[in-house]
Amino acid sequence: MPVAAFRLTEPARRTTAVVFASPHSGRDYPAAFLGGSLLDLRQIRSSEDAFVDELLAPVPGFGAPLLAALMPRAWVDLNRAPDELDPALIEGVRSSAHNPRVLSGLGVIPRVVAAGRAIRSGKMPPSEARHRLATGWHPYHDRLRRLMDESLSLFGRAILIDVHSMPREAMDAFAHRPGRRPEIVVGDRHGASASEGLVRAVEDAFRAAGFQVARNAPFAGAYIAQTYGRPALGQEAVQVEIDRSLYMDEARVERDAHFAPFARRLTPVLERIAGLGRAEGERVAAE
Repeated sequence: MPVAAFRLTEPARRTTAVVFASPHSGRDYPAAFLGGSLLDLRQIRSSEDAFVDELLAPVPGFGAPLLAALMPRAWVDLNRAPDELDPALIEGVRSSAHNPRVLSGLGVIPRVVAAGRAIRSGKMPPSEARHRLATGWHPYHDRLRRLMDESLSLFGRAILIDVHSMPREAMDAFAHRPGRRPEIVVGDRHGASASEGLVRAVEDAFRAAGFQVARNAPFAGAYIAQTYGRPALGQEAVQVEIDRSLYMDEARVERDAHFAPFARRLTPVLERIAGLGRAEGERVAAE
């Protein structure tokens, strides 16, 4: 099993209320998990937000912490509630007809990866599911809550930028619309997880770098945005989805020739977003 649930990279000095997180880029696959799978490693990795943690690597230099999962999404999905358990996968779990994510095999312990491919045959005992939650899900969320609480204490507000990647095909529905298809999707759960001003500022940061940006379609945010986005309490969460085809070979799950140029293009966007968590005087001083 993974020796650690996450990697936290702290800035030398925390200067912003913004916390960056990558919950789906983990790639520490337990040998027993791979050995018991119906899929090969490349197929399993299709569910990863591969290399998003690397793209976010500069943010501690801008005064913001970076929390990146180490365990893979196919092992435990950190963007699901801990009770989103799949009766088709885990012994003894009652059926829930009201959760489309669980019904499709994408609960907190996933049954399938991309394209609905089954990870394993048969069911697992409840003890295995509890182990994955105890050693993966809970440590990550305990640390994320602490980071948000620290921002509230230090700056009077907390801003979570929860970063994911999306397959190119996810935007195919937009291909027929006027203009270029979106490359970035910013999600705020339709206004529930963050203020309009913050969301617009995040969008503007990407647009200033030439990215095509959409809001909430097709990704508005799931468990993480819902849980950590409480604007009335001074705590906001914005989900960011990045088109994978901009920087990687999706079929091979490998960085391509565009990775380094894309990372350079993204870095000033991240710096600008980090600046949103500073008071006005601090932003001026930083500039």
